[in-house]
Amino acid sequence: MTDFRITEAAELLGVSADTVRRWADSGRLSARRDEHGHRLVDGVNLADYVRRVGEGTSRDSRAASSARNRFRGLVTSVTKDTVMAQVEIQAGPHRLVSLMSREAVDELGLAVGSVAEAVIKSTNVIVELPRE
Repeated sequence: MTDFRITEAAELLGVSADTVRRWADSGRLSARRDEHGHRLVDGVNLADYVRRVGEGTSRDSRAASSARNRFRGLVTSVTKDTVMAQVEIQAGPHRLVSLMSREAVDELGLAVGSVAEAVIKSTNVIVELPRE
């Protein structure tokens, strides 16, 4: 069983430690105290919380899709040439980079400061463990 300190859980969720403390205090996120009085969040409970929050995202406003990996964020960079474009989106702690046609960027009106949703559908995903 993996336990996360409040600050570690906050980093994983992309929110402040105070937010995680409030969620724990309100019962929104299950946490317990260790022998020193520090709050710990069980990894299984954290994964369950993230899954529940993700399932609660409204899908009414978008077309039906098999893609499940969606990251809503802020466009931080758009680089265009005559045919292609590179768009960077900051979604919480995640930086996503997409290469697409310039025509698509223009049609979508993507510009720095606009809100966009990166939809990822891939059969090749690499999973790594963080260095300790």
